Amino acid sequence: MSHRARWGAVFLAPVLTVALAATPAHTAGAEAAYERVLNGTFDSVKSPWWSSANTPSAVSLGRLCADVPAGTVNVWDSMIGQNDIPLEAGQPYTLSFTASATRDVSIRAVVQLPTAPATLNKAAAVTGTPKSFQFTGTSTTAGLHAQLLFQQGGATQPFTLCLDDVSLTGGAIPPGGGRDFGSPVRANQYGYAVHGPKKASIVDASSTPVSWRLLDSSGAVVKNGLTHVQGTDAASGDHVHIADFSSVRTAGTGYTLAVDGATSYPFAIADNPYKTLRKDALGYFYAVRSGTPIEAQYVGEAYARPAGHLGVAPNKGDTDVPCLPGTCDYSLDVRGGWYDAGDQGKYVVNGALAAWQLMDSYERSRGQGDLAGLSDGLLSIPENDNGVPDVLDESRWEMEFLLSMQVPAGQPLAGMAHHKIHDLAWSALPTQPDKDSQPRYLHAPSTAATLNLAAAGAQCARVWARYDAAFAHKCLTAARTAWKAALAHPDVYAPSSDSVGGGAYADTDVTDEFSWAATEFYATTHDRAYLSRIDTEITPAGFSWRDTGALADLTVVRLPSRFPDRMVAAARKRVLTVADGFVRDERSQGYPNPSLPANGAYVWGSNSVTVNNALVIATAYDITHRSVYRSAALESMDYLLGRNALNQSFVTGYGTQASHNQHNRIWAHQIDPKLPSPPPGSLAGGPDSALQDPVAQQNLVGCAPATCYIDDIYSYSTNEIAINWNSALAWVATFAADSAR
Repeated sequence: MSHRARWGAVFLAPVLTVALAATPAHTAGAEAAYERVLNGTFDSVKSPWWSSANTPSAVSLGRLCADVPAGTVNVWDSMIGQNDIPLEAGQPYTLSFTASATRDVSIRAVVQLPTAPATLNKAAAVTGTPKSFQFTGTSTTAGLHAQLLFQQGGATQPFTLCLDDVSLTGGAIPPGGGRDFGSPVRANQYGYAVHGPKKASIVDASSTPVSWRLLDSSGAVVKNGLTHVQGTDAASGDHVHIADFSSVRTAGTGYTLAVDGATSYPFAIADNPYKTLRKDALGYFYAVRSGTPIEAQYVGEAYARPAGHLGVAPNKGDTDVPCLPGTCDYSLDVRGGWYDAGDQGKYVVNGALAAWQLMDSYERSRGQGDLAGLSDGLLSIPENDNGVPDVLDESRWEMEFLLSMQVPAGQPLAGMAHHKIHDLAWSALPTQPDKDSQPRYLHAPSTAATLNLAAAGAQCARVWARYDAAFAHKCLTAARTAWKAALAHPDVYAPSSDSVGGGAYADTDVTDEFSWAATEFYATTHDRAYLSRIDTEITPAGFSWRDTGALADLTVVRLPSRFPDRMVAAARKRVLTVADGFVRDERSQGYPNPSLPANGAYVWGSNSVTVNNALVIATAYDITHRSVYRSAALESMDYLLGRNALNQSFVTGYGTQASHNQHNRIWAHQIDPKLPSPPPGSLAGGPDSALQDPVAQQNLVGCAPATCYIDDIYSYSTNEIAINWNSALAWVATFAADSAR
């Protein structure tokens, strides 16, 4: 969850994910023309407008005013613009705006899609008196990523240009319209386990059951039956039926489900359909390693790349990274770790949770006798033949980075952890790590980061003790130092405003981090001094990078022999109570999502809530072996793999209609066809009903919460990827693969 970058004047490749083909002209009259510009009145903020680097701009008195430099050559050398404007082929568009300048100038107003003739390109004579302009043009091409540009380069003298009341109207499709989710029969598009639940959700208005048929790859009927009428699904607005074909246990590929002439996407029934997903979801982490070449022998030619951020020009990190000016006077070598999300920053709070989930998956596999999860050779990584489970090898790559973020002895705040390290400003999409020329800085230490280091370090010491005693000792030493530093500085918070060039990851309540870290210390050391600091409980709110209190109970029930019986009994009761609630939430909906927000709103990274809740359900299965928990955990995978209101698999490479344009600077095939899409096993963030990026705001207006998603690289609020999301997917995929044995 760390994006927020936008480009300046970049011309973007069009990718269509809604219907924007040529349509009859929208006629004026009873209906108002459709507005295509966001924030054209500048009442308070500038976003999503941008200006060229040489043309600083800001909102002043309800106008957007920019200081235009002298001495440029081309009219496009100084611009103000807005990206991600959808245009339809054959439709007329009307641009209107008010402009004034501190001297008489001529500017150009342009609306255009990349690689297509401009919809309009008109000159406007601007004077000191505000003047209104109106121009009309017709788009010859459809696309979601047109730019509205005001070009004023080539000036011989500097001046200030102010704009107001900017409007672009036109098109036949209303904002948020034209979406097509395909067949009303929504199934897991990848595969069901032979000995697992097999259900599909069908959008059907009937209040009585309807017939369904399960077809094999030849079209022959394998099974038929009647649906169960689930009713109206509040999150999507769909009236949903459920078809249950769990009794079918014949493995095969190319199955489809047919209902009233509609057919699902094809899927498999397999003995263990999750083995490959486990490997791919875990393999994601090698592909996002920083500070090492990603080699073709492990990932294939398409995903191979040079090492990034090793201090080799044009990189300016990460071998000798200074602090952000005013925060410290030293530099650290913080190479390695994983790139966080859509950006190439590295964040202790998010990285520690992701590393914890990989190490917790290891502890789960050891406790449940899952030999495959403990395999050395499971993953295609350089360390896959070193006598250590690959999941631990991968977690170590991040753990080594986390250790390097600790403030050195003798410095102010010694022992605390720097909150993050990232570029000074947002880099462009795409930017390969070895081509990043931005300066990179350490950001100030925080108590939250320090406690994340303490928790992950204590866990690291425990899991590595049998494989590398020296590394385990290093982890525990750093963790103890961090714990003492956090006790000495319990209220040092990262500012929420520190969000340029990287995400803020602000957290001003660290009572949960103290409790989580104390739990990990006690599990590792049995030092009773930590017991009094374990004071958080798992709740229906679950957990996230910001809210880690639930991890205390999850660790207690994962390792019951390491804790007092009374603690284990209480934690077990709480975990089962929360898991029961998640199962009820999943069963109460038309689509099997174990997340049911009380306010009905889907948050940024909603798929991570789904998969984290599935982790809790799976943990309930591990401590009870009740089949209801296993079934619910597997059905949550159905949701992620296509059985949802969008008829969309959120996992790259898994399903006919799978996400493949996630927001990321390395894998940007949508922008540059020479680059790949994200690798198979990459989890998209998922619906975000707050619509927190311009692409979402333009194309998802009026969306039902469960459908507020678009597979577009510029929709960072619905379609980013992140290490803590993939770590959760890897954990649950590992559970699923183990439970299908």
